[in-house]
This record gives sequence, structure tokens and C-alpha cells, in this order.
Amino acid sequence: MGLIGTLTETLKASTESPNRGGGTEESTGAYWCHDCDERLLDLDVTGEEPPSCPECGDEMAFERSPGSTGCAC
Repeated sequence: MGLIGTLTETLKASTESPNRGGGTEESTGAYWCHDCDERLLDLDVTGEEPPSCPECGDEMAFERSPGSTGCAC
């Protein structure tokens, strides 16, 4: 692969893309506990209610709207 091909592939793998990875399901965000800095991907949570933090037990907050880019920090 030449220099142009390498640069093109690098730019396609940008962290600003919401379509990273090879999974079949798309994440729409993550649940966060800001006190404990714990994060749970929405695909790892079952049910309709926000999960409890595994560290402190408080309800976690959902962050990131569908179609946004970058991290949910």
C-alpha cells in the first residue's frame, strides 16, 4: 500500500466517526456514573430503566444522542 492509500485508511479510521468497529448493532450512547467514572455501553444494558452503578449503586445517566460523533465524555 502506498503513502496515499495509508493516509486514506488512516483518515477513514478517525475517532470522530460514529461508525467505528465491526459490530452488527449500533450503539446510541453510554450510561455514566460521574461520581465513580464508571461507563456502561447501552448495548450492555438490559431493560428500559437506567442501570445502577456497579461501584456505588446510584442510577447512571445516559449520554450521547443518536447520530452524534466522538465520545460521550
